Amino acid sequence: MVTNQRLRGSIVSAGLRPAELAERIGVDAKTVERWITKGRLPHRTHRVAVASALGVDEAYVWPEVVDAPATQSASVAELLALHPTRAAIPHDTWAQLMVGAREAIDVLVYAGSFLFEQYDFTATITQKAAQGVRVRILLADETAPAVALRAEEEGTSGGLQGRIQLHRRYLRQVHAVRGVEVRTHGTTLYNSLFRFDQDMLVNGHAYGAPAGESPVLHLRRVPGGRMWDHYMRSFEEVWRQGAPETGQVPGGSAQRAPSR
Repeated sequence: MVTNQRLRGSIVSAGLRPAELAERIGVDAKTVERWITKGRLPHRTHRVAVASALGVDEAYVWPEVVDAPATQSASVAELLALHPTRAAIPHDTWAQLMVGAREAIDVLVYAGSFLFEQYDFTATITQKAAQGVRVRILLADETAPAVALRAEEEGTSGGLQGRIQLHRRYLRQVHAVRGVEVRTHGTTLYNSLFRFDQDMLVNGHAYGAPAGESPVLHLRRVPGGRMWDHYMRSFEEVWRQGAPETGQVPGGSAQRAPSR
């Protein structure tokens, strides 16, 4: 019998008592106590509900689920394709994902130059927002120290900052579009993320190399998988920290957020 100290600590950190957590997720208090004191592994539905209520990763509270065959199988199923570089992704793939989005488009980049140069991005997201798609764009704050460091590492000191300024200017065209929200961030970016409904392209970053020269994972969300949710949590955290661009239409992102 092993006490689940991570679960206990996460409940305390969330400012809750076990009984309050039990009420939130729809189980009795004794069940939660058994999860803590006896190390019982809850059903996945309850694990997901607990992780959401506490704002933690399911695998942190119950690390044994990472090695579960069902989790491994679902996570493998999430990976649709592995592209050696971003340029290796067919043009039609990007176009189909953008045009095919029905619920949500989320983008996390530093500059995202290729979107504006190759895919008429501002016109596309304006059209999708008119169709009821929620669009969230995170571009870098060109004055952030993390951006200056990235530019130096890529050997383009000042160049990255200039591209960011240009694309922020492009995006002023959508500031009056309801359903589109643009924020800036100053985070160290380990991956650029492009989410289109249940599909996500994860562009990894390698030291000293432009993002376009790095591999890209094409994920599609699968029940029981971990990778899609893992990267989506990363996006949500940067979004939470991001600063809204000035001059945007009130309620620009007030539409109901689709389920993740």
